[in-house]
Amino acid sequence: MSETFNMTNSSPLPTPAFRLERQASGRLLFITANGEPHVGVVPVRAFPLAAPDEGISLVSTEGHEVAWVEQLQALPPALRTLLQEELALRDFVPEIRRLVSVSTFATPSIWTVETDRGDTSFVLKGEEDIRRLGHQGRSALLIAGSEGVQYSVPDMAALDRASRRLLERFL
Repeated sequence: MSETFNMTNSSPLPTPAFRLERQASGRLLFITANGEPHVGVVPVRAFPLAAPDEGISLVSTEGHEVAWVEQLQALPPALRTLLQEELALRDFVPEIRRLVSVSTFATPSIWTVETDRGDTSFVLKGEEDIRRLGHQGRSALLIAGSEGVQYSVPDMAALDRASRRLLERFL
C-alpha cells in the first residue's frame, strides 16, 4: 500500500508522513510512517510534460509505488529540493531554443539546433516523430530524435521567425 501526500488547508507546508533521505551511496532511502525502510526508491513523474510538478510517484526497486505526492510545491523545501535533484537526473529533455538548419525538408533529415543544454544535431526519422502537445494554451511540441532523445519546444510562438518557418514545413 502506498502513502499519499497532499496539501491540506491547515498549513501551507504540511509535514509528510514519510521520510526521504539520500544515502552515502547516492540512492534514496524512503522510510514509511511506521518506520519501514525502502532503499533505492525512484521518483517518477505521472505527467512529465503537461504537469511536471504534479503527481510524483515514489517507486521501490521492486516496481511498487510506496508513496504518491500530489503537488511537489506542497512539500517542505528540503524534501522538494531532494526530489527535484533526483528528477533532474532522470529527465533529460533538452528545450529547443532555435533551429539552425535542417538538411532536407524530406525525412529522414538532420536537424542542427540550439538547446538549453547546448548545440546539437539529431536525425528526424519521420514527421510522426513531431508531436503537438496541448500545453497551457501554447503550441508546444515534442520532437523525438533517432537516438532516443526527446526535445521539447514549450511554445512554438516564442521561437524566432526562421525557426518557426523551418518547423512549419514539417507540421
